[in-house]
Order: sequence, then C-alpha cells, then structure tokens
Amino acid sequence: MRKVWLAALSVTWVACGTGREVAGGPEVVTDTIGNTIVVRTVSGSQWGADATLVPELSIGEMDGPDEYLFGSIASVAVDDDRNVYVFDQQAQNVRIYDPEGGYMRTLGGPGQGPGELQQPEAMAVLPDGRVVVRDPGNTRLQVYGPGEESSEQWPYIPAFYSNYRLWTDNQGRTYVAARDLSRPGVSFGDLLAVFDSDGTPGDTVAPPYAEFEAETVTEERDGARVTYGVPFAPSAIWAVHPSGHFVSGISSDYRIDLELPEGVLRIERAVEPVRVFPREADHERARTERGIGMTFPGWTWDRPSIPDTKPPFTGLYTGRDGRIWVRVSTEAQEVENEDHDPDNPFSTPVEWRSPLRFDVFEANGAYLGAVNPPEDFYANPSPVFEGDYVWAVSGDDLGIQSVVRYRITLESGT
Repeated sequence: MRKVWLAALSVTWVACGTGREVAGGPEVVTDTIGNTIVVRTVSGSQWGADATLVPELSIGEMDGPDEYLFGSIASVAVDDDRNVYVFDQQAQNVRIYDPEGGYMRTLGGPGQGPGELQQPEAMAVLPDGRVVVRDPGNTRLQVYGPGEESSEQWPYIPAFYSNYRLWTDNQGRTYVAARDLSRPGVSFGDLLAVFDSDGTPGDTVAPPYAEFEAETVTEERDGARVTYGVPFAPSAIWAVHPSGHFVSGISSDYRIDLELPEGVLRIERAVEPVRVFPREADHERARTERGIGMTFPGWTWDRPSIPDTKPPFTGLYTGRDGRIWVRVSTEAQEVENEDHDPDNPFSTPVEWRSPLRFDVFEANGAYLGAVNPPEDFYANPSPVFEGDYVWAVSGDDLGIQSVVRYRITLESGT
C-alpha cells in the first residue's frame, strides 16, 4: 500500500498502489492501475461546507455610455492582470475593461477588412495577451495585439457556424471546432483544429469519445428526418484543459478523466442519484412530441423510456488555475411560466427548472466542495474561473446582460 501524492499538474506515477485518507477531512481513496491514477472522494470535502458566489463587481448598464451596453454576450475572458474581455456578438466587437471595470478600448467592429468581423462567434485570450476571435463570416481567426494597433488574420477553412467555444492553452495554442470533410453527415465539433501561437495550423485532433452515440429519438418519412436526444440520457462531455490536454467523461457515471503526458488522472466521486419526477418526464416527453410533430403531425412517443434518474453531471469547465469545475445534476422544481405564450407550441404553462450547482476539484483530483451560484448566474457562455474568483454573465428580469466578478464564499460564513 502506497500513498499517491499529486501536485497541480505534476503527477508521481507508481506501478500499482492504493491508499485511503481520512484525517479530519474528506474520505479519499486512491488507486493506481497501470498509467491511470484514480482519486475517488467517498465523502466530505476540503472546504467542509457548500460555497456560494458573492458579487463584487458588475460591468454593464441598461442606460449609460455605449461602451457599457451589451446586446448579446457570447464570450468572456480574463488575462493575467485581471483585465476583463467581453465579446458582444450583436455589436461584433470585443471590449476591454480594467480590473475595476473601467472601460479601456474596443477591438473590431462589423466589416470584412483587416481587424473587422463578420458574424463572429467566440473569443479567447492567449497567454501573451493577444485576443483571438473565431470569425467564420470572414473564414478566419482574427487576432488582435500584442500592440494596440496590431492585428493579423489566420485563415480558417472550412469555416462554419457552431456554438462551440474557443479554447486556448498555456502554450499559446488555439483550439477551433472543425469538421472532417471525408465524413459527410458528421456534425461539427467531431474534430478540433489546433493553431500554434504564431498561427501555424498544427495537428487536427479528435476530442475524447468522438464516436460516442447518445441515445436519440429519430423519425424519418419521405426523405425527411428529425432527431431529438432522449431527455436525461448520458452524453459525452469534454473540455480543453489549460495544460493542453482534454478533461472528459461519459455522464452515465461520476468518472472524469484528465489526460496528462504520463497517463490519466481519473476523478471519481460517490454521489446519490438525482431523481426525475414522473411529471418532469412527462413534460420532456411532450416537448419532444411537439418538436417532432412540427414535421410529422400526430407523432407520439413510442421509443426508449426516459430514465428515472439524471446523469451525475451535465457539463465540464476548466479554470485558468487548472481547477476542474463540474456542473452536476440537481433536482428540478415545477414553476409557473410567466412568459407563457398560448400561440407558441413550444411554450408551456409550467416549466421545470433545476438550480445550478458545481463541484470543484483541484487539478490533482482533490475535491474542494460544491458551489451554488445565484439565480441570475449564466453557465453559458462559459464563465472564467480562477482561484477564489469567477467572472460570468448575469441577466436581470428584463434580459439586460452584465459581466459580474464573484468571490467564492463559504455559506457558513467562514
């Protein structure tokens, strides 16, 4: 029996071993199998209590100067100096603010010329402070910096529209959703095009579980085809870690793999299944019937049954500090839909809403604890996580968006 010690991204690999730690903290079992180290949290957490997010700074106003008005925020980024970058897809520009929320300058704007954007989708910041925007309308990645007047264009062909985010790593590489043209019919995102820090196209890589087929409901008649995912069925989930490796998992089990040069760090956690209420399942089944019924009137569900429990997790996020944030399933509540439109077949009198909740792990697999964000916190676009801080989009009852800096605070007040 050996104790396995893991640093932030430096893992000590041993041929085989198991260990258990319960010294006034979480109960953790470690196991080494080949080149895979398993860190399983059986109970407890390092924080010892749930945490919440307390807002400290807000950028964005309903009425005010144009530089503080946002139409549709698609990406948020933060650099080493904690300057905040906000990509507004509606305005087709990137605005930069200092750590206290003061406006600094704007990058881009609508157009087809150098430095201009046409139907841009996502933005990220490289370690040297350059800003990269995925702009399929101009079939390129638009790069700003390092000087205020500097810009360059990296051709990106074939360019297509997607809802995938843009990733960068600590080595200055950029990861862009791509498509394998030799495989017609395969959706975008089955590959990632990798650009080196100087814009040179590198290897094209497949994310983990690219061949995974989620359970679906499909109807096909007279050449028409409609496919919906089975509600609450497991899916393949992945993200790019700052180290340049993938963090991924199939959501049927609480098992998340972080790839490393030496092997794999596997994070596991013992959790109680989250139930799907019968009325909740009926609601999702009816939603699918309405959706497919738009193409095939009268279609009714006669396919796989909806699971009675939810997948343990539904999203993976990586922090600038290497931490891994896991969006976990939570029990839903039935609430009245105040915006119900009887003329809209997809609008229902009631909705089922599940509160956001994240499990937070260090890059070495140590479970810190759970974070419960406020109701106006957006998980999409992807928040920025670093240490005790989170930057995320927030929206009020009128849909006015802002970027808020939160501090992680234990709900016990300590």
